[in-house]
Formats: sequence, C-alpha cells, structure tokens
Amino acid sequence: MVTVGVEEEYLLLHADTGMPAPLARAVRQAAGLDSIASVQEVQSELLQAQIEVATPVCDGLSEVGGHLLRLRHAMALAAEANGCRLAMTGTAAIRDTGPVPVTPTARYVGMRSYAPQLVQEQLINGMHVHLGVPDREAGVEVLNRIRGWLPALVALSANSPMWDGHDTGFASWRTIVFGRWPLTGPTPVFDGVRDYERRVERLLESGIVADAGQIYWQARLSEKYPTVEVRCPDVQLRADEAVLLAAIARALVATALREAQEGCAYTAGPVELVQAATWQAARHGLNGPLIGPDARRCTARDMIATLMRHIAPALDDHGDRRDVTSLLHRLLQDGTGADQQRQALTTGGLAAVIDLTTTVLPLVAWSRDPIRS
Repeated sequence: MVTVGVEEEYLLLHADTGMPAPLARAVRQAAGLDSIASVQEVQSELLQAQIEVATPVCDGLSEVGGHLLRLRHAMALAAEANGCRLAMTGTAAIRDTGPVPVTPTARYVGMRSYAPQLVQEQLINGMHVHLGVPDREAGVEVLNRIRGWLPALVALSANSPMWDGHDTGFASWRTIVFGRWPLTGPTPVFDGVRDYERRVERLLESGIVADAGQIYWQARLSEKYPTVEVRCPDVQLRADEAVLLAAIARALVATALREAQEGCAYTAGPVELVQAATWQAARHGLNGPLIGPDARRCTARDMIATLMRHIAPALDDHGDRRDVTSLLHRLLQDGTGADQQRQALTTGGLAAVIDLTTTVLPLVAWSRDPIRS
C-alpha cells in the first residue's frame, strides 16, 4: 500500500472586488482556533494572499477526500470571518496594480530580492501529492519512471485559464507562469540516488537556488518526508477532483515501484519532448492534441485510455479502480476546471468565474462507501 498526502494552495480574495486579499495571517489564526482545523494543517505561502493546507498521511481515497473537504470548509469559514473569500483556482483571475505583500520570512524576503517581478506575479496555486516510498533509492527509480506521464496530470488538472481579467488561451496558465523560475518542468533522469543528491548539491553550491525547496521540478524527493512529491497539478475546483489526481499519482508510483522491483526496462524520453508535452498539456488541457509518454501525438481520450491501462493493476491493488473510473467519466463529461471557468466567463463574466472558484462543493458519493467530511 502506497500512502498518500495532499497539499493544496488557495487564494484569498476581497469579498467585494475579487482582488487578492493579503489576509493570510488573520485567516490562518482564525482557522487554527476552529475545531475542524489545526494550526499544523495550515501554512503560510510566499504571498500574503495565499494559504496552504496539508492532509495527514492517508491510506485510502475516502480519507484523503474527507480531510480535503474538512480543510476547505475550515479555510472558507475563516476567510469569511475576515471579510474575504477562499478561491480554489490555479491563477488569480484579476489582480491589483500594486504588489501583494510577501510573507515576512527570511526565505520569502530573499526570493523577492532575487526575483522581484516573478514573486509579484506568483499568484498561482498548485496541488502537491506526497506518495510514500521505501527509501530514496526507490524514490529515484520512481522519478525516472513517472516523468513521461506527468504531462497527462497537467492536462487532467488544468484549472487556471484566467489572468488579468481575460482568458489566456491556456488551460493551465499557472504551469506557464511557474515555468519562469530557474528549476522547473520535467524531472531529469538520474543514475541512482547518489547522482540525484550530487546534482542537487551542485545546484545549491551554484547559488542559483537558496535551498532544495526552490528546486521546482514536476516531481522530486521530499526533503522532509519519505515520499516522492508530485507537484505538477493545478489546485482543483472540487475536492473529489483532487482525490482523483491523488489516486492516479499513487497508481503511477505503485506501478513504478513494481516495475523497478521486477527489473522492467523503461524508456527515458528526451527532455525536450517531455518539456514540449508539458507545454502542450498546459495549452490545451483535454481539448486539443497532446503528446503521450511514447512521444507520439494523441488525443486526450487516447491519452487517458493509455494511462488507465498502465496503472490498472495498481488501481486494483489499492481498490481504487471503480472510483477513479467514475471520476474520470465525470471529468470527461463536465470538463476540467479550466473548461468550467471558461463556461462561467461566457455565461456570467468575471463575477461568475469568481463565484465558481470560491464555492466549496460537496464530495460526490460515487462509490458504495461515500467519501464524507
């Protein structure tokens, strides 16, 4: 059983204008006083209009979903108590002309000094999935084997089409904005854990990044936990969409661990093709041509079918296939978060987009054992 934990980043918006609201400290304090959230589960982010939550380590999807819904409700209530709204979107739909204040820690102040414009425009929110691995050597095996599949997660999770009041034409504009930092995008291929650690050490020695936390590859080894951290998805509109992505990420990791144990060969796609696949996924989401892990052009439905064949045994081992199949079916019917934001923009303008992204929706009872908060 591969354990799973999820981190989500949210925006805080002024209730009257929809502009980013630098009230993270007050919201965090209010949430920590609530009986359904603790201070340990709520963290500050780079900008004071952002806040992050983290679930405990979980074994099953119902556990993940329950914690995410609980934390979303706690944050939404704390935000409302401070005159703002919690937004579950990968990018801010509208922004003030002036910069949002940075959270006053040495690390974040240093980042602002190093790259002020990038920090000013870092009003983006992701979802990070931590998957348990036996050790760091196994973790590097996983990184090498899942890298070609991560663009599929970018496409499935796309929830950030809006920026500066208009549709960017990208399903995941967050992926593009985030890609401007020095170390982002596809994870390199490593020759074992010593190679991984040596290369990270060299990056730190170069001064390009101040700490390992600024190595923003799509997947990396956690420096805090015995996990592989998958970092490429946008934060999701719905908690059960986040559960779907967590389940797929877990199945990818479990499949990689099994293949490594059995000595199965794998193909390490050229970095330029994986990079292009990521860009293509960010551009189109599920509504255009994609590049599969075999580096061939494919449709979204073909990509999803190939992905499901690849991870089916792992889904069965975890008892997740039924839930994942149901949620994928709904995703194909309703569209990604980006699709839903665009529909809201068409029917109701920016106000409808903000209403959509600030509504905490219930988890759907899609299985025999409904996920509950």
